[in-house]
Amino acid sequence: MTYWKTLSVSALTLTMALTLAACGQGAKSVNGDEAEAAKDTAQNAVENVVEETAATMSLADAVAGDWRSEAHKARDEWRHPVETLEFFGLSPDMTVVEVFPGGGWYTQILAPYIAAGGGTYIAAGFDPTLGVEYYDRGIARFEENFLGNPELYGEIIVTALSASSGPMAEPGSADMVLTFRNVHNWMGQGYADKAFADMYAALKPGGVLGVVEHRAKADAEQDPKADSGYVREDYTIALAEKAGFVLEEKSEINANPKDSADHPSGVWSLPPTLAKGDASDEDYDPEIYKAIGESDRMTLKFRKPAQ
Repeated sequence: MTYWKTLSVSALTLTMALTLAACGQGAKSVNGDEAEAAKDTAQNAVENVVEETAATMSLADAVAGDWRSEAHKARDEWRHPVETLEFFGLSPDMTVVEVFPGGGWYTQILAPYIAAGGGTYIAAGFDPTLGVEYYDRGIARFEENFLGNPELYGEIIVTALSASSGPMAEPGSADMVLTFRNVHNWMGQGYADKAFADMYAALKPGGVLGVVEHRAKADAEQDPKADSGYVREDYTIALAEKAGFVLEEKSEINANPKDSADHPSGVWSLPPTLAKGDASDEDYDPEIYKAIGESDRMTLKFRKPAQ
């Protein structure tokens, strides 16, 4: 497993607060009561900094951040980041793993929010040991965009998920694992069972798995490779339950009833890709797909049993 780490601003602030509080009481020798009071003062200083730091950025602040491009913000209409993350129960002091962050659409929201709250953000991305050029380019872009800006994104830990990867986080260490529109990728490459097992292993007992995925119609035949990009909701639930998860709640936050889930290029016919089904198709009209909008998506909250 590969890790890259940078210094978290929030961690530095806490260290300074503790040091200053301790030094303020250290100018003279103290008796037992005074020593205990000094300890309490230092602890209170740390707690105050934590509260003040966490209060500086809400989820809405993170979504509205000027570091996000207008193109990314335009997709909020379809991805509903605030509502989705609130549904999953995200808080900024958590240890959170985002699986396959890709270009970092959600990373731009999650990492600053978690850094401000003193939590830990782990990006379980492409596996650099596979030697796949597409993966290597994605890893390089992620490093360039996120690891070089600790003032905004804090300390990011980078790990990997693949058919042959090791743990995506220390076993039993994560409060939450999040994955957005990736189940079909794991199915296509034949390791969906391992992906869910790895996410289960990363979570603490009682931890939450949040899944958003392109939703096939309930009566559609499920392609085991999910070539269209669509997965039936019951199929996704079964994969999670097989790994040991318990479905806690569903949401229609990311539903789109206009999406038939039946398009020439699968989900990629829809925005933002607008892929042409056939290069020779003279009747292709992207406006048809723009009018539909982005895909209909399931939003599922699972929990690893506490015992």
